[in-house]
Amino acid sequence: MSSQITENATLLRLATAGSVDDGKSTLVGRLLYDSKSILADQLDAVERVSKERGLTGTDLALLTDGLRAEREQGITIDVAYRYFATAERTFILADCPGHVQYTRNTVTGASTADVLVLLVDVRRGVLEQTRRHLAVAALLRVPDVVVAVNKLDLVDFSQDRYDEVAADIQQVGKELGVEGLTTIPVSALDGDNVVDRSSRTPWYDGPSLLELLVTIEPQAIPSEGSGRDELPLRFGVQYVLRPQQGAVSPEFVEYRGYAGQIAQGTARVGDEVVVLPSGRRTRIVGIDIAPAPGKESSRTEARAGESVNLRLADEIDITRGELIAAADAAPEPVTEVDAMVSWLADTPLRIGQRVLLKHSTRTVQAIVRDLEGRLDLNTMTPEPVEHLELNDIGRVRLKLASPVMAESYQTSRPGGAFLLVDAQQGLTLAAGMVNDPETPGIVHPQSAFNWAI
Repeated sequence: MSSQITENATLLRLATAGSVDDGKSTLVGRLLYDSKSILADQLDAVERVSKERGLTGTDLALLTDGLRAEREQGITIDVAYRYFATAERTFILADCPGHVQYTRNTVTGASTADVLVLLVDVRRGVLEQTRRHLAVAALLRVPDVVVAVNKLDLVDFSQDRYDEVAADIQQVGKELGVEGLTTIPVSALDGDNVVDRSSRTPWYDGPSLLELLVTIEPQAIPSEGSGRDELPLRFGVQYVLRPQQGAVSPEFVEYRGYAGQIAQGTARVGDEVVVLPSGRRTRIVGIDIAPAPGKESSRTEARAGESVNLRLADEIDITRGELIAAADAAPEPVTEVDAMVSWLADTPLRIGQRVLLKHSTRTVQAIVRDLEGRLDLNTMTPEPVEHLELNDIGRVRLKLASPVMAESYQTSRPGGAFLLVDAQQGLTLAAGMVNDPETPGIVHPQSAFNWAI
């Protein structure tokens, strides 16, 4: 497949995950190699190391296991970002660890992904870590999940065994409420169904992995089927540009603007907006960006993902952490949050614990008021617990010292995502997803996350 990039090539954010020894690094290496997305010196280095290890062929896993500790242990221990392209699409690939103790890294890599590619060894089938990764995908509402059932060469490309594993995966996905779940039979070692379709799986008439990734349309919210720029405006203020700090350009002598990134929606000059949590209303009178050579710095509109400065019609006391939102569809500031969390810290989470909650650009003090349970990954049902351990997924209720503009993660990934942070050490403790206040869960009506203890 040609890697010649066209002018209209679209971007897809991709994350990979899988249990240890399921062949994830080999799959990613094969994807890069067969799509001709590696440099000659990189391939030379991999071939040299492979020979030093006494291997008869090139170990493509070495293309992704970049840290010395990873190469020595033969496992991936950190998220590594790779970039490759086809004629139709460019990819940003977050290669996540497979070992259970590095699940927190998988949460990081999958949090911004349009697609999660999950590896499963066809011989071992669905493992607890497979369930955990699918649970993370459901929690984070990753729009599309592709499960590559790997190592088909070790079971003589048995259709019966593939069908058995694929059925188990679909069942777990249904229990968790994973949307857009697809399975593909592959052999990463030999490249079967990775970039090109394999003649050794005549019983499979679907696309190869890369063919599927090229055709998937990124969807910010699968339940609504709309992109982020079509949703109501959400703009978290990161920095206030005041007149005494100097003009941005000669024509802006009395410049006052609010810098940040548009999390969702579209900002247009003339739109009425509301500043939260104060509730003051005003209008956008100017949108400025960092000027590129030969281009205007002022715009009439800006879309989700763009970093801009907004100028408003009225002088309002606005500080970092406040939210500029569409006036006709603004979220309600809240001081209590009901959420699902993926616990990422070595120390456990307990009722009464004091933490910092970071939502968008706003950070407030919070206390864990209640712990409603944790998801049992074997039975896919909630169980009562007194604390959450590392890699546990549970439901908590938080009391906040100051309001935040949190929304349901089910309808807004940017508005429903938050972090819990250790107030003393500044360490990230948990990734959180706000529950829909109208329903007892966040993912899907039939999801295992929808419980009320």
